[in-house]
Amino acid sequence: MVRISGKIRRLLIDAELIDAEEWETARDAGSSPVDALIESGRLPEIALFEALGGASGVVPICLERVNPDPAALDVLPRETLFEHCVLPLVRNGDVLTVAVADPFDLLLLDDLNIIAGCKVRPVLSHPAAIREALEKVFDDGKAQVDELLDQVNDADLEIQENVDQDASVDLSGAGSGEDVPAVKLANLILLRALREKASDIHIEPGEKNLRIRLRIDGRLVEAMRPPKSILSALISRLKIMASLDIAERFSPQDGKFQIRYEGRAIDFRLSTLPVVGGEKAVMRILDSSGVAHSLEKLGYEPKCLADMQKAIAASYGMVLVTGPTGSGKSTTLYASVKEVATPEINVVTVEDPVEYRMDGINQVPVNPKRGMTFAGALRSILRQDPDVVLVGEIRDVETAEIGIKAALTGHLVLSTLHTNDAAGAITRLIDMGIDPFMVSSSLLCVAAQRLARVLCPNCRVPLEPLPDAKLIELGFLEEELEGLELWAPNPAGCARCSGGYKGRFAILETLYLDATIKRMVVEGASVHEIKSEAINQGMVTLRRAGLMNAKRGKSSLEEVLRVTMAD
Repeated sequence: MVRISGKIRRLLIDAELIDAEEWETARDAGSSPVDALIESGRLPEIALFEALGGASGVVPICLERVNPDPAALDVLPRETLFEHCVLPLVRNGDVLTVAVADPFDLLLLDDLNIIAGCKVRPVLSHPAAIREALEKVFDDGKAQVDELLDQVNDADLEIQENVDQDASVDLSGAGSGEDVPAVKLANLILLRALREKASDIHIEPGEKNLRIRLRIDGRLVEAMRPPKSILSALISRLKIMASLDIAERFSPQDGKFQIRYEGRAIDFRLSTLPVVGGEKAVMRILDSSGVAHSLEKLGYEPKCLADMQKAIAASYGMVLVTGPTGSGKSTTLYASVKEVATPEINVVTVEDPVEYRMDGINQVPVNPKRGMTFAGALRSILRQDPDVVLVGEIRDVETAEIGIKAALTGHLVLSTLHTNDAAGAITRLIDMGIDPFMVSSSLLCVAAQRLARVLCPNCRVPLEPLPDAKLIELGFLEEELEGLELWAPNPAGCARCSGGYKGRFAILETLYLDATIKRMVVEGASVHEIKSEAINQGMVTLRRAGLMNAKRGKSSLEEVLRVTMAD
């Protein structure tokens, strides 16, 4: 029974919301007299909140409209929450907000402070609402999973264990000895990820639950928390789909499988990793329909687009795309290849792995276990009479040397490199041991890229005006300030978006190497000197490209500053 202090009883009686006889009758009838009085209609919930909130100074809250933060739920033991009828809602620094039924129970609040190791800030609800919320959160996900599994239509998916074969898997799991709930849960996770246009799926074992997160528009979002008991069967199901060893649970494994969804083929790359509590699985979703057919569709600034098109139109030389993992480099390379690929051109790629299949293109997967490295594959490719060569990534000096020599001997070479900006790619090659003259002679253009989230046009809100000095400091030009209107995301979002954003677009910075910059490279100029000269020649930096899109209302200033922080 939830302990309710006598002060609540006296407060409600003094406020003439109930009388003593009603309280005793309600107490005898149920586990909580407050709940019994509310259910019987003798104590209006609003009146209760007004009375308790006014007397205690604790803010009332409607738990039906609140989703507790999983990080807050982990602060207090589950047994404590159910025993004392309290629900952690959110943790902000060293302050934990907790819904309580009795704001006058100071001993309980002191105990929670000690157990949580931080300051507890109470908000008010009634016992039944707190218990209902606790049961919803801590039912081990069974009710949620059962409800969601009923929505799975296996006919929506056709899964193939090996993308090189046409044999499909029986999604029901019948006759395979597999756990049918795990089969249906795997299908549910894949379907939900596809419907929400996620790029990655994370399956992470916790102490009592699994956490399923989807990377949507570059941010991880929790999708569900199924019971921990299904982890082994779920991971086994995914391993079977990817043709991995289900008996091996203590070593990382990598595999792939393919899904036919809504008439198109979608590849999944599965990676498993032993962690504390079981195996973690991450799946990368590779939807070839999401690859742009041309550079124009990527939405680059006119100057950047012109630089890229001029570079890939050359008969030989090297074009590099730089940026962190997940910044859309591969998409830009594929769009560039599609721009130049014709029946008269022999295009060969070497990738790790081959992310998207393209008709008419010879694609070579890297396989280090069999001696097929980037450098080895590239060396063999050059004996295949290629016109255009795409190298997935320059990881070592050997690959860089072969690629540059290929660019100098009549091949157009496209590749990626991990640097923060375009000018940094030049010094990175030199630092790897490539002669500056070779870099200057082979390199045509370097593009640095980021992905920024698109503001939802349906619910975006105006950004509070900033001082002109601050805007100029951020990178706006003085002539842009008059009439400048910036927008911000609506944190509550709407039915069309998630948190005020929907989708992403590319921000590009291109450094085209003309005679002046080539001479500077040979003379050993610094990154800052090269970048300054490029800006003087009209280069649009990542920050400027982002600000121009913020000015158009395509993205928020906050988002632009986040993705161009290193610019």
